[in-house]
Amino acid sequence: MMKKKIYIAGSGGMLGEAFHEIFSSDYELKCSDIDVNEDWLSYLDFRDLPSYLANVRAFNPDYLFHLGAHTDLEYCELNVDDTYLTNTIAVENAVYISNTLNIPILYISTAGIFDGTQDTFDDWDRPNPLGHYARSKYAGECIVEKNAKKYLICRAGWMMGGGPKKDKKFVQKIMGQLKNGAKQLFIVNDKLGTPTYTHDFAINTKVLLERELWGLYNMVCEGTTGRLEVAKEIIEILNLSKEVEIIEVNSDYWKNKYFAARPASERLINYKLNLRQLNKMRNWKVCLKEYLSRYYKDYLN
Repeated sequence: MMKKKIYIAGSGGMLGEAFHEIFSSDYELKCSDIDVNEDWLSYLDFRDLPSYLANVRAFNPDYLFHLGAHTDLEYCELNVDDTYLTNTIAVENAVYISNTLNIPILYISTAGIFDGTQDTFDDWDRPNPLGHYARSKYAGECIVEKNAKKYLICRAGWMMGGGPKKDKKFVQKIMGQLKNGAKQLFIVNDKLGTPTYTHDFAINTKVLLERELWGLYNMVCEGTTGRLEVAKEIIEILNLSKEVEIIEVNSDYWKNKYFAARPASERLINYKLNLRQLNKMRNWKVCLKEYLSRYYKDYLN
């Protein structure tokens, strides 16, 4: 049998790396990004609708995955027009293309669309985005839900994946400080959330896609936590507890560097996946240990 085909747009980052690995054996893929940093990537600016449509139409895929977005909250606050062009208008482009070609679409959303006024949020809690990043991503959700014929919306938490070259998130920021010889880490104790390992995320997406269980799903690692506990676990895994001191601070300590509004809690619950008995997301501690072992084996040497 011929393999089904997936066009993956915006796949040059940490999530795209995982999707390429998980899907490439069973599907024919065409992966594109504005940053061509792998030999399996081709160039596309998905904000350009005519180019996006022509690129996808030429490949004639069975599915369209729209992965890319600006995820740096401070960048989004300072570059509002580019944020909505990239995170929202480009999603309108993707939905238009998926409807035109009559193929399902995958859109990646975020735990950051909630306001943090609850301890945890399930799939049906009402989003209330705080800043331009969150607003732009929630707008993308609404566009897909209201207009796409068949869709998957998968919400990720604190993403970890891709290693030093692609990870721009919390784990790599900690690892970068350690590589530079830091003996003290100043970690906030007032930000709660749920890590999401990119490989588990891709695997669980594949399960939903192949069963054609369309809709919106929270998809994060099991085990709610916070920034402080994640940092402590990293130090424990690396056996650096005697060498590195973690100093608890509140978010005001970093307010000049991280000035964008962030919810106090971004903890998601995979309620819908659990109800369908299709939750493949492992505990975040298991995934963190695997991630560090796989991608950072010689990083600190």
